[in-house]
Amino acid sequence: MEVYAAGSVPRDPSRSAVTVGVYDGVHLGHRHVLERLRATAAEQGLVAAVVTFDPHPAVVVAPEHAPRLLTTLERRLELLGALGIDRVVVVGFDAARATQEPPAFVEEVLVGDLRAARVVVGENFRFGQGRRGDVALLESLAARGGYVVEPVALDGTGGKPISSSRIREAVSTGDVASAAAMLGRPHELEGTVILGDGRGRGLGFPTANLDVRDGLVVPAVGIYAGTWTRPGGERCAAAISVGRRPTFYDDADVLVEAYLLDFDDDLYGEVGRVSFLTRLRGEERFESIEALVRQIGLDVAATRAAVSA
Repeated sequence: MEVYAAGSVPRDPSRSAVTVGVYDGVHLGHRHVLERLRATAAEQGLVAAVVTFDPHPAVVVAPEHAPRLLTTLERRLELLGALGIDRVVVVGFDAARATQEPPAFVEEVLVGDLRAARVVVGENFRFGQGRRGDVALLESLAARGGYVVEPVALDGTGGKPISSSRIREAVSTGDVASAAAMLGRPHELEGTVILGDGRGRGLGFPTANLDVRDGLVVPAVGIYAGTWTRPGGERCAAAISVGRRPTFYDDADVLVEAYLLDFDDDLYGEVGRVSFLTRLRGEERFESIEALVRQIGLDVAATRAAVSA
């Protein structure tokens, strides 16, 4: 998959089927649009192209309301590539871009960078300054731009369209199973393994402490069953704690740590990806170390069952 910054796409004779959006999470609703994009590109002999934004526009337009994200830009690109997208244009979103009128964006990026022949977007698509651009505006510019607009009905669950905001809400409340159903895969966090206080090892359950990438949605405090993926693709079942360790501390920062089942290796300094399958329980303060160790043993057994199900 080719990845370019806006304005740096090489000039070639290829025309594109294009979609536009942040695509945070690359969830099932997104995939519904992307599948139509790929089908259109194949039918018309076009390049399947995605225009995305970094950072999230809300970081510039309304930073106090900017959401925590489901995926890093790197992971977003990886997921788009796995879906068979040919080309991605990353638009750096800044104050100047926030004030760009919708027709200027169409002319610069869709027509100029990508020579769009088809524009495939969700029926509620909005873009440009003040989100004034929509499907109707795209269609009004189509003849001059030399493209055809293909609106796509939104895919949904529970009577509501799947959206990144719905998934963020599910994750933030600990409902990682519902989030996974909308994502089409478990919610993930990525970061570097850092030194902890060694308490897990002292209890017989050494944990990998994850320095989570800034700006990602972290699940609600609790204990989860999931998996850990190493840079080479090796995957292990993992009992995951998101919490403040109240048995030992009164007011500690939230820490994401994972006990990898049937694993004995050094992970310090390695980048890991933890995936959340299901929430096992809330975080508890235990009256004794023995009671905590017994509960961890039960959590590990529950994790083994959940991952092998």
